[in-house]
Amino acid sequence: MNQLILASQSPRRKELLDLAGFSYDIQASQLKEEINRNLSPAENVQWLAEQKANDIQKKHPKAVVIGADTIVANDGKCLGKPKDQTEASSMLQLLSGKTHQVLTGVTIQSENRIETFYELTDVTFWTLTQNEINRYIDSGEPFDKAGSYGIQGKGALFVQKINGDYFSVVGLPIAKTVKVLETFGITPF
Repeated sequence: MNQLILASQSPRRKELLDLAGFSYDIQASQLKEEINRNLSPAENVQWLAEQKANDIQKKHPKAVVIGADTIVANDGKCLGKPKDQTEASSMLQLLSGKTHQVLTGVTIQSENRIETFYELTDVTFWTLTQNEINRYIDSGEPFDKAGSYGIQGKGALFVQKINGDYFSVVGLPIAKTVKVLETFGITPF
């Protein structure tokens, strides 16, 4: 069986691969994640996933590599990870009381094959008070997360409902990822 490598240091993606029962290594891509303003959110998230997978696959040509990226989009505009408290607050105010999209792109790449897909999930937030936003920012949780929140953490308290794949919002649409990995000859447990 080919070596499986996750091209990400995301603890959430690691947890989901562990949950599925995969044996894999982690080798995070060091590429700078920059959103291309000329691409749609779906194109961006797939392009970023491909860049990460390709970067690691070049270093390990016999391996099967998973690259993934998650973007939060509001009104068609991509929201990345906040740079500071002010940006985190602005993002959360923007999402307050509205429905936004979370897109996770996945690329699975081997020496002679590449499959890229994405999942889109609608997430609706309750209306947030500035006090709630400030408390959340003070927790430190928003700073390594697209859109300034994590649905699997304290950010769950902001979510009124979702329509789509919960695990995609967490960072990896695990069921679809497993199905595609199986076509590469990689199976869990």
